[in-house]
Amino acid sequence: MIARPRRVRTTDSRHDLPIAPNLLDRNFIVTARNQIWLADITCIETEPGWLYLAVVMDLYSRRIFGWSMADHLRADLPLAALRMAISGRRPSAGLIHNSDRGVQYASADYYKLTQSARSGRR
Repeated sequence: MIARPRRVRTTDSRHDLPIAPNLLDRNFIVTARNQIWLADITCIETEPGWLYLAVVMDLYSRRIFGWSMADHLRADLPLAALRMAISGRRPSAGLIHNSDRGVQYASADYYKLTQSARSGRR
């Protein structure tokens, strides 16, 4: 008998936090870097337990330039990845940041940081 891989849910979108509008709206056409950033969390099964990896990727180059790993799914996991991305890439005003509607991405601290990056402020 073949065991099915266990799936771990990383997105909890059943929350009352404000949701940012979908500016990307499935338009994946970009002409330069730092126009659209994508963010997500994935889980990796390790011998000691689950490890969670949050990444930020530039849609134009398809390069991951912000990442963070932890043994939890708290909001500071993707926040650390976003901080790394901002400090390394210094995006200009107008950046579109796209993620799922999970509670981590809807947190007040994450929202505040995305807004400061979109406006060009740090």
